[in-house]
Amino acid sequence: MNTFSTINGNDLIELGFKPSKWFNEALQYINENQLNENNMKIYLEQFRSPDPIPLHTEPKNFVINIRPENENEINNVEKVINTMKVLMKTPTLINGAIMPDACPTGPEGQIPVGGVVVAKNAIHPGFHSADICCSVMLTDFGKADPKDVLDAAHSITHFGYGGRPRGEQMEMSQELMDAFRENNFLNDEKLISIARSHMGTQGDGNHFLFVGISKNTGNTMMVTHHGSRAPGAALYDKGMKIANRFRQEISPETLKENAWIPYETEEGKSYWEALQLIRTWTKENHTSIHDAVLHKMNLEKEDRYWNEHNFVFKDGDLFYHAKGATPLDDKFMPDITGPRLIPLNMSEPVLIVQGKTNERNLGFAPHGAGRNFSRTQHKKSLAHKTIEEVFAEETQGLDIRFFSNEIDISELPTAYKSAKNVRAQIEEYGLCEVLDEVMPYGCIMAGDVGKNAPWKKKKKFRK
Repeated sequence: MNTFSTINGNDLIELGFKPSKWFNEALQYINENQLNENNMKIYLEQFRSPDPIPLHTEPKNFVINIRPENENEINNVEKVINTMKVLMKTPTLINGAIMPDACPTGPEGQIPVGGVVVAKNAIHPGFHSADICCSVMLTDFGKADPKDVLDAAHSITHFGYGGRPRGEQMEMSQELMDAFRENNFLNDEKLISIARSHMGTQGDGNHFLFVGISKNTGNTMMVTHHGSRAPGAALYDKGMKIANRFRQEISPETLKENAWIPYETEEGKSYWEALQLIRTWTKENHTSIHDAVLHKMNLEKEDRYWNEHNFVFKDGDLFYHAKGATPLDDKFMPDITGPRLIPLNMSEPVLIVQGKTNERNLGFAPHGAGRNFSRTQHKKSLAHKTIEEVFAEETQGLDIRFFSNEIDISELPTAYKSAKNVRAQIEEYGLCEVLDEVMPYGCIMAGDVGKNAPWKKKKKFRK
C-alpha cells in the first residue's frame, strides 16, 4: 500500500527553508520520486543556506593619512574616522586607508570620499557609488592659446542634466554597443539609448573642463573631470539590488550600503565585466570631447593621459575599492597611459603625479582637495555676501564659466579644503611625488543647474 503524501511548499518552510525559486524544482523531484522523510532531508541539504556571515567583532585596521589643520577640519576628520570604524567591520574587508582629502558622504558606516578599502572575493557597488569611474583626462595642446582652447571647448562640451539632443550627439562605438548587449547587466536597449545620448556630456556638481599651462613645458593642457553619467548610475542601481539580495541571504547584519556581490558567482563575474565596459564608455566619453576640441582647432595632441579615481581594482582575489582615490600602482590600470592627475580646485593647479605602493597608501593617492562642509553649509556661510561678490573675490584673474550661466558658489575654491594643506599632507605621509603642475587659466562647470530648471517653471494653462 502506497502511503506517500504529496509534499508542498509549507512542508519545506516547516523544515526551516525560506521560500525560494528552487522550491518548484525540489518539490517536483521529491514528489515524482516519492522520497521518504530521510531521503528527502538528505536531498534538501544542498539547498540549505549556510550560517549567516557575521560582522567583524572589531574593525579591521586602516591607515589614517589625514589630520585636521584647523578647527573647521576637526569635526570632518572625526566623522571620517568614525565612519571607517563602522565600515571596517564589514565581513569581506581586510584592509583600508583614508586620504588627506577625505570627507563623509552619508550615514555612519558608509565609505567616505577619499576612502580605500580592500575586500576579498567581493565587489561592493556602494563603495564605488553611482558615479562609477569618475575620472580625469589630460590632453597636451602644445603652444595653443589657452583662451582659444577654452573657447573651442565651450562650444563643444555639454554640462547639465540629460544627454545631447538628436543631431548633436557624439558617436558611441558600435563595438561597445555590441559588448553592452552581451552583458547581463547592460543588455537593456533603454540603457544603451541613454549611453548614446550621454556620450560627450559631463554632468554637473564638481565635474569640470579645465585649461591651464604646464609649469614644466609652458604647453597648454586641457583636463576634463566626469564619470559614467546615467549608464553608470543605472548599473549601480542594478548592482545594489543584486548585492542586497545576497546580503539578505548571507549577511543580514551588514549595512545595506555595504552589501556585496560574491565575485565567484555568475552575478559577480557578470558585474565585474559590466564595470569594465562602463569604464571603457567613460574613457570613450572623455576622448570624444578632447578629440572634438582638437579637431575644431585643427591640432594634433602632443600627449594624453587618463585615470579614474572612483572604481574597483582587482589584484588576484582582492578587490580594491577607491571612493575618490587616485590609483598609483600600474597593476590597477591595464591601459596605463602615463602619470596620474590630481585636480584641487579651479584656482589651483592640477597636479601631475606618480608614486609607488607602500604601507600607508595601499597603492593610492588623494583625488582632489575634498570638502569640510556640505554644499548647503558652505552657501549659508557666505549668505552675508551676494553671489556676484563671492564670485569676483574667488575667481580674480581667471576665466571661469558656468555652462548654465548660473553661478554655483558651492563649487568655488573656498568650498574645498586648503589645497596647500592637502599637498603638505601628501608629502608628510609619502603618498606620491608631484612631477608637474598645470597652472590654471580657466575652467567651465555646470553651474547652478537647479536655479532655472524646467521642472521649476510653472506651466501656463491653455485656454
